[in-house]
Amino acid sequence: MQYIPASLLEITVSLDGSGDYTSIQSAIDAIPPDREYPTTIYIQAGIYNEKLHIEKPYVRLIGNSDQPTVITYNDYARKTFPDGSLYHTFYSYTVFVGSDDFSVEHVTFINTAGAGEQVGQALAVYVDSDRAVFRHCRFIGQQDTLFTGPLPPQPIDRGTFGGPREGAPRRKQRQYYKHCYIEGNVDFIFGSATAVFEQCEIFARKRALLSQVSVNPEATEQSSIHGWLTAASTPEDVKYGYVFIDCQLTSDAPAHSFYLGRPWRNYAKVAFVRCDIGEHIHPEGWHNWNKTEAESSVIYKEYGNQGAGASREQRVSWSSLLDRTEVEEYTVARILAGEDSWLPEAGS
Repeated sequence: MQYIPASLLEITVSLDGSGDYTSIQSAIDAIPPDREYPTTIYIQAGIYNEKLHIEKPYVRLIGNSDQPTVITYNDYARKTFPDGSLYHTFYSYTVFVGSDDFSVEHVTFINTAGAGEQVGQALAVYVDSDRAVFRHCRFIGQQDTLFTGPLPPQPIDRGTFGGPREGAPRRKQRQYYKHCYIEGNVDFIFGSATAVFEQCEIFARKRALLSQVSVNPEATEQSSIHGWLTAASTPEDVKYGYVFIDCQLTSDAPAHSFYLGRPWRNYAKVAFVRCDIGEHIHPEGWHNWNKTEAESSVIYKEYGNQGAGASREQRVSWSSLLDRTEVEEYTVARILAGEDSWLPEAGS
């Protein structure tokens, strides 16, 4: 067996200069390309103002479990490059993860760009990775906080998506989030991956709504909606999209002002299993994004939920309740197995 020096297996980053590097990106850049074994980067507590790009395989980031380890940046979709072109959504990330077998613990990811028409989408994390694991992490933003790749086949409103994975082959990707906190308002968990969120808190934050001044009754009714938790674009041939297991759905927004999700693309798949759902969730539960054709293809499921927003009495007819036999298929092991029988390592 090849001997691997500890210095190649573990790296420490500290803002005060006491570690191997003072920035996270410099530590990542120091990892040899195409490495076939894990490299652990220990990140000491502090606020790291960095826009990270990670494409080295088997990277493991570990933050400080006692004091916050924060990675923050403020790019946004309406920002322009020197040539005047827009960043659009997929250049706005604080952290981009484009390598497989990535894992991270005890790190907070923030996009501080804010909200509003002059900002638009602003990703905290863009995860285009298979077998990615996040534990005890925090994702904080407003619109489009967490993107779980891959990209859909093509954009709806322009010729290209832009961003680091424009034109890349689409792969079936699996991601696991446990004991995480995810905050945002508009479509703030979105994308095409199969992803399990287990024992996470999904916090829907209220937002200023300019349309509240409208005198149009229909517009006024719509103005009461602050956002949507999910916007899945699950491929048609993939069985599972987003599955939330034993999660808490919390908010500072008014009652009935959020939907559980809406389909970014047809065939979107989302399930909430044994979750505590707050009163901020609209009684109808799900929105069709004004695409009636999507109603016949989406798979929106619920099972064993509780809380003020869990009642299914007024749920839309095109969502459904899992029965006891079906819910046995909604386990971490079965959802994430894939063709290689992957199961995230046991951990709190």
